[in-house]
Amino acid sequence: MIRSIRGAVAALLLCAIPSFGADYTIKVEKTEPPKEVAEAARKLLGEQCIQFLDGGKLLAEVWFRKEVPAKATDAQIKNGLTFQEVPQTTLLGAVRTHEEMGDYKKHKVKPGVYTMRLAFQPMDGDHMGTAPYAEFAILVPVRFDDGKPTLEPEALHKLGNRSSGTGHPGVWLLFPMSGKDLNQPPSLKKKENNHGVLFVTQPVTVDGKKAVIGIGLTLIGFSPSA
Repeated sequence: MIRSIRGAVAALLLCAIPSFGADYTIKVEKTEPPKEVAEAARKLLGEQCIQFLDGGKLLAEVWFRKEVPAKATDAQIKNGLTFQEVPQTTLLGAVRTHEEMGDYKKHKVKPGVYTMRLAFQPMDGDHMGTAPYAEFAILVPVRFDDGKPTLEPEALHKLGNRSSGTGHPGVWLLFPMSGKDLNQPPSLKKKENNHGVLFVTQPVTVDGKKAVIGIGLTLIGFSPSA
């Protein structure tokens, strides 16, 4: 059962999505990014910290970057930017997990600090039907991420394996964001198949032109094949 999202008060927004017998909420605070993040990456991150809580217990804190790089035509900007206009392996943000959490494949992600980088799911038979969308954030333990703007996709996948402790990267599914939800405060919403998704709007500059992109980070929910 899912309750409706609670109203926002000033810069603070709380939303409730009961799932598995618990109440999940988010809270927006102003906090510096983790000092454990490499300086090259840390300077790209904003000070808006989105706290993810379970009944008041802090599970994780998420920092997104100040501005997302993209390559797009005027028509793409007009129609709304998507993850396909963002270079693969781009740094999207960082997360500090305070409790053990599951990734989209139900792998355990231990408490710690991780970078989040954009990845596209391989279009092969092994991945068909495993997720509603092909875009993911791969989690990389910060001690293995030196903050380069992008990485080789294969190298990113290997680094992501260190967050899950398996032969598969630790991943959180990325949802697209509808145009009507852009430029709104961060929110936690229920999506299909009981996914709980954190939605944020991020600034983008493309060849001097200002734009925005919506990011939907899945914090609750798993792959049907997990």
